Amino acid sequence: MAKKKITKRVPLLPLRGLLVFPTMVLHIDVGRERSIAALEQAMLEDNIIFLATQKEMSIEQPEKEDLHKIGTLAYIKQMLKLPNGTIRVLVEGQERAQWKQYTEEENLTMVEVTTFPDETERTAEQDALMRLLLEHFEKYAKASKKITTETYNTVADIEEPGRLADMVASHLPIKVAGKQEILETFDIDKRLEMLITRLHNEQEVIDLEKRISQRVKKSMEQTQKEFYLREQMKAIQTELGDKDGKSAEIVDLKKRIEEAGMPESTEKAALKELDRYEKLPSAAAESGIIRNYIEWLVTIPWSNATEDRLDIKYAEEVLDRDHDGLESVKERVLEYLAVQQMTKSLRGPILCLVGPPGVGKTSLAKSIAESLDRKFVRVSLGGVRDESEIRGHRRTYVGAMPGRMIQGMKKASTINPVFLLDEIDKMSNDFRGDPSSAMLEVLDPEQNNSFSDHYIEETYDLSNVLFIATANDLGSIPGPLRDRMEVISIAGYTEAEKQMIAKNHLAPKQLKEHGLEEGQLTFDDEALLSIVRYYTREAGVRGLERQIASICRKVTKQIVSGEKESVAVTADLVEEYLGKRKFRYGMAETVNQIGVATGLAYTTVGGDTLQIEVSLSAGKGKLQLTGKLGDVMKESAQTALSFVRANAESLGIDPSFHESQDIHIHVPEGAVPKDGPSAGITIATALVSALSKRPIRREVGMTGEITLRGRVLPIGGVKEKTLSAHRAGLKTIILPIDNERDIEDIPESVREELTFKLVSQAEEALEIALEGENE
Repeated sequence: MAKKKITKRVPLLPLRGLLVFPTMVLHIDVGRERSIAALEQAMLEDNIIFLATQKEMSIEQPEKEDLHKIGTLAYIKQMLKLPNGTIRVLVEGQERAQWKQYTEEENLTMVEVTTFPDETERTAEQDALMRLLLEHFEKYAKASKKITTETYNTVADIEEPGRLADMVASHLPIKVAGKQEILETFDIDKRLEMLITRLHNEQEVIDLEKRISQRVKKSMEQTQKEFYLREQMKAIQTELGDKDGKSAEIVDLKKRIEEAGMPESTEKAALKELDRYEKLPSAAAESGIIRNYIEWLVTIPWSNATEDRLDIKYAEEVLDRDHDGLESVKERVLEYLAVQQMTKSLRGPILCLVGPPGVGKTSLAKSIAESLDRKFVRVSLGGVRDESEIRGHRRTYVGAMPGRMIQGMKKASTINPVFLLDEIDKMSNDFRGDPSSAMLEVLDPEQNNSFSDHYIEETYDLSNVLFIATANDLGSIPGPLRDRMEVISIAGYTEAEKQMIAKNHLAPKQLKEHGLEEGQLTFDDEALLSIVRYYTREAGVRGLERQIASICRKVTKQIVSGEKESVAVTADLVEEYLGKRKFRYGMAETVNQIGVATGLAYTTVGGDTLQIEVSLSAGKGKLQLTGKLGDVMKESAQTALSFVRANAESLGIDPSFHESQDIHIHVPEGAVPKDGPSAGITIATALVSALSKRPIRREVGMTGEITLRGRVLPIGGVKEKTLSAHRAGLKTIILPIDNERDIEDIPESVREELTFKLVSQAEEALEIALEGENE
């Protein structure tokens, strides 16, 4: 006979990861506001509350659909407020119950529940099931050693079959979902059968554990606990059929370490780390760190090298095919190949290609790699300000990894790649270290055979690598680092070279990128020369490529729209596609002017011409400098003025000019910063011209610094400055006499069109640059 069902409205207490069976007494910690309010409401009435388990533990504020419908109606026996604000409550399960009406109130949830009490009368079948259940429970209690004798005796004394089933279920290691299934089983016979099946399965698991333990003990030595654990793991994997567990990974890693060709000391360190990795459990945090470290060690090339193609003729063909001009660089690469062919043992040189943007430094490095038949790796150093970018992070840091050198070597997968260090002059430093100092070891031929990376820790040989660095400004590279590299200057291209580059490289490349087939767009030589002269004024060819791409886009549109089938671009059509001419080709000035001198400057983007203007006005000898000049150029202006004042009479100038006239020296394009020790002679010429009223010849450009006594000092960047003068259409170049040796570096085609005047004193430069004679 069963107890009568009861329908009652009670507060709801949701449970996370917990389930209470009827007759079960349990402590519960309650912290959620709505749950605490439900407890307080129950205490105000009859201490009865409904316990329903959440379907998902992670839900903080469960809704109606997040709760199981069947739970336990419980009696609150005791409540205790803990110091952390939570409430510990002692509850006793009363009856199974199911909620039907769910009402959300202001701060708690009320439900209407109907109880489902168990039958109190026992049947013969139930007696048999109870006896069988207790028999299995006794075996489980003895085998698992988790259930005390007192607990088993308490369970064995229970006479109600439903209560016995619930009590046994509460002591078994069953997940909440399994317990919920038992709670929702109202039929007592089915409930008893379910528990007998579960106990039978648990007994099989315990027996399996014992067999594994016995198998391990047979092969275990008395003093080797670690060996026992490994064998136990193998036995478990065998039982599970897992043939590819950690043991297989250890075997694979050991094989890779032995085949990597590491130095003996490095291999010893790698095997030691592998031994540590094997002993650590997979869940340990350090396990992943060691695994990554070993993976890096076996992935980096230690002995794998490509065979150099030491064929000078082939290398020359590749370099000439990919690059027009740049003879000095090509010559240096061919020299290296020749020495390699003779000695078979020359260490990789460290070349530094210095030049303006767009002259082909990076693409030249690729061609060198192709000519040698080596792998090519590029690492950009622009903006690098952390030493660990070069040397790597120590393994104690979170997310540690090797530096860019080791990463590059991994990418190359050989020990002798061509390694391009792009934009080496753009590195900077801050509180995290100076990366340029870390590069000293990389680029020192005497040290880089034992390069030390903080992450790898073992020394690594970089001596077989052919390092090629690129830079725009040699002055930005620290002296010690610059000393370790062989500097090769790439000044820029002449008009003829640009024309050939456009014809042989840029135009075919852009036609391909724009999907234009052969014959749909052609450029004649005059058109390319027109683009070079009137739409670009640069040392490199990036701007030239952009102009060609612009024409390609416009022609592609015309072909796609059906306006034209093919286009042959001539010099007359260039203006139609690119608009009005951007630059004036020819004379820097159209007429000879007083007080306007043309100087030659060197910048990080190549050579350039600089107009220096001098204006006189009534005043008291005040000197005004404008044009965003740096300290060096300001000093040059002061020196030039002092020279002119000291030699006023011999220069045909009124010695008292400073008493009645103010002098304003201006360099146009005021927004562009200008500085450098080569403007002295130009400023002096402009000053003398303005004060003596003698015009300056428009076809003359000049460069050089002067002293107070008028001596002209040598300068740098002669090739770059000369090319800029040639682009501007100048005909005569005034150079310091000590720069005579630099004229040989200037391309012959440019030298033939220019006249070089070498001077040692400012007076000589003035005689060449100024019209007329001193009065």
